[in-house]
Amino acid sequence: MEACVPEPGWVTWSPSVTLVPTHACFNACSYCSFRRPLQQADALSDQAALERLQARPAAAEVLLLSGEVAPDSAQRPAWFARLRALSALALAQGRLPHTNAGPLSRREMAALARLNPSMGLMLEGLGPAYDGLHRHAPSKRLDVRLEQLQQAGRLGIPFTTGLLLGVGESQADRERALRWLAELQQRFGHLQEVILQPWRPDAEQARPLSAAEQADLLHTIAMARRILPPEVHLQMPPNLWPLEALPAALAAGINDLGGIDTSDVINPAYPQPAVERLGRLLSETGWRLIPRTCVHRGWWAWLPAALRRRVEAWDLLLASGSAQANAPQD
Repeated sequence: MEACVPEPGWVTWSPSVTLVPTHACFNACSYCSFRRPLQQADALSDQAALERLQARPAAAEVLLLSGEVAPDSAQRPAWFARLRALSALALAQGRLPHTNAGPLSRREMAALARLNPSMGLMLEGLGPAYDGLHRHAPSKRLDVRLEQLQQAGRLGIPFTTGLLLGVGESQADRERALRWLAELQQRFGHLQEVILQPWRPDAEQARPLSAAEQADLLHTIAMARRILPPEVHLQMPPNLWPLEALPAALAAGINDLGGIDTSDVINPAYPQPAVERLGRLLSETGWRLIPRTCVHRGWWAWLPAALRRRVEAWDLLLASGSAQANAPQD
């Protein structure tokens, strides 16, 4: 692809609302508080999804973040049909769905790509630390994740991936993972974002990153910026990084803050900062906070015509500051 390098001094974010089709998941990652056993989780109804969307009228992006059903399970067709139905519902409400629901078959991914302007799957990382954490998580195997990232590239889907950092991996493990991602980007060009996500322990109260943890992550951010092609956006969830230290993360290479909803369903103890507060903080330190859609501009040409029109319409609304009005329609 022709590189579309982010503007210097700009920090982007996506007005977002999260829908969880189900918390049920056949994986059992040792650090996960999102998952519920398959028999204990209810599916999200259309009515509940509509209420969430109506409560967030300015959210262009609808993040469909789902637990997973095993590929050979009898429940898989119904689970996938629900992903498609919620994607269609989001589109019908004038929004832009972005699905992150674990590994998908080629047929499943291609079907969702007709409804989702962008999709995502965390690589999480490679090395012994992740192998231990994912011992009971079949879909977190490295070969499965890498095949998914390649499949998204072959299908030409604007894609988000990322690393989960601070679970016991070494800097060498992080560097190897980043070089994998750089090679994928050089081959396919589809990785619009790489999330560098600090792992935080599950607890009722947030535990902010220590100075030592921040220094360690700043080293990784700078390394990622050196290794990854320049068009790839580096993302840090702002609720997982001390706000007063956010300018240091930006100086190291972060240039995107991801989708910001009213809460974080993965890390509920870590509240999302108010966007107005973020904007003031960044302005005081020489940065400009810019809203965006779920697809960065450099990947608009990859989209089917109907989805591209929707993305462009939302971009105009966000740029004009009038996104609180009705969502754009075809």
